[in-house]
Amino acid sequence: MNLIFRLLHVLLFSRFRKSVGVMDECATPFRVWPTDLDVLMHMNNGVYLSLQDLARVDYMIRAGAAKKISENGWYPVVASEMIRFRRSLQVFQKFELRTRLIAWDEKYLYLEHKFTSRGEVMAIGMIRARFLSKKGGLVSPQDLLKALDLDLQSPPMPAHLQSWLSADQDHSKSLGL
Repeated sequence: MNLIFRLLHVLLFSRFRKSVGVMDECATPFRVWPTDLDVLMHMNNGVYLSLQDLARVDYMIRAGAAKKISENGWYPVVASEMIRFRRSLQVFQKFELRTRLIAWDEKYLYLEHKFTSRGEVMAIGMIRARFLSKKGGLVSPQDLLKALDLDLQSPPMPAHLQSWLSADQDHSKSLGL
């Protein structure tokens, strides 16, 4: 339930924070609350993934994309995600979730989420996302950029992203997906 209050906070305050470009890093501030904790008294691993969702909302609002996406009847979905934990986040600890678009292809956008506290990286998440239309069908990253009046080429995919995608594809094949 606490995430609904965080969502409302993001929706209310994102418009007052500094704008970001689509290719800029977007820092969203958070704090670990007691309801985020697991039995070991640090932030539960599932909370990290939910907070990444909220950070992407903040990023889309501050990049000026949320309104245009909504006007077109589009919505984002996460196709796959991965997270690597480095250090635990403790109760009441402040941290920033730094979101950035790192690449895209003909179907997917690839974003990185860095959880940082006091200048230290605590965890890093990667997502592969796409946009769908409420009318049906896939919205390509190129169509999304066009709607945002942007003429950009994807940066080269970093090696770590290529490795993750290759492993994800191999795993999907082994499961028959």
